[in-house]
Amino acid sequence: MAALALVLTACGSDDGGDDTSAGGSGGDNGAAAGELDTSVEGEVAVDGSSTVYPMTTAAAELMTVDGSPIQVSVGEAGTGGGFEVFCTGETDISDASRPIDEEEEVPVCEENGIEYTELLIATDALTVAVHPDLAVDCLTVEELVKLFGPKSKATNWQDINPEFPDQEIVGFIPGTDSGTYDYMAADVVEDESETLRKDFETSEDDNVLVTGVSETEGGVGFFGYTYYEENQDKLKAVAIDGGNGCVEPSAETAQDGSYSPLARPLFIYVNNKSYTDEPAVAEFTDYYIANLADIAAGAGFIPLNDEDYAATQDALAGIGG
Repeated sequence: MAALALVLTACGSDDGGDDTSAGGSGGDNGAAAGELDTSVEGEVAVDGSSTVYPMTTAAAELMTVDGSPIQVSVGEAGTGGGFEVFCTGETDISDASRPIDEEEEVPVCEENGIEYTELLIATDALTVAVHPDLAVDCLTVEELVKLFGPKSKATNWQDINPEFPDQEIVGFIPGTDSGTYDYMAADVVEDESETLRKDFETSEDDNVLVTGVSETEGGVGFFGYTYYEENQDKLKAVAIDGGNGCVEPSAETAQDGSYSPLARPLFIYVNNKSYTDEPAVAEFTDYYIANLADIAAGAGFIPLNDEDYAATQDALAGIGG
């Protein structure tokens, strides 16, 4: 966090509006941060994805470093848990590691008169990790289905692949409120039930999953790339073969599309009324997006390319008509 603070201090949010530089794509997709209005006070309530949590927390803390008195509370109830409170008007912003569900969550927002704007903020490389001593280095998509799918009966790694070690499988996966769970179930396993196997330990706290995998022989789990990167001294990331050979998770492979199908978009959803009626919400959201490239890179995520960043800026500019 301190290193990230130095990055944004160097770029300057009070330097007369010089452009910030994009963090990972090699292009210049930074926005003119402009003058931070340190006279704006108030509170901003955020909840949702544990994957996006470090990025939103970084944005809040960096705005404080730059002199803002705005108080931002950031929860990590999971993407689904975040939408539950967002769609009833209890929060101003919802962190999400998947799009809002059109069948279940959108109707709740509509019932409660919550109009919102989706803002794409970064890309993540969903990372499958195992105990560092486990001799499993690459998994095909078919093997991911055998490992995590709801119909899986695999209890030994050799049930997944006869060439794998004779070792019991012990799984640690996100809970059902997590967008990370939803993404694995719906976009990778692609079972019509959109669920995963129920005999693995679950938690909405990614740190619990990291601890479980790192301390258990035969342990396996999955979470956002940031959590792997922070704990790579005690975990081993598994390469994924999406049909074109084994590819390891990284910023580069997620952005160029080769880390398929586990590269995924990350979002924040902003309550339009909160943005237009509450100066603190508008100030925080504007600051977040203005410094997005540096916040994403510093928090360990893959910054947007120039085209996607421009679309996010346009969406933000369109709030309130």
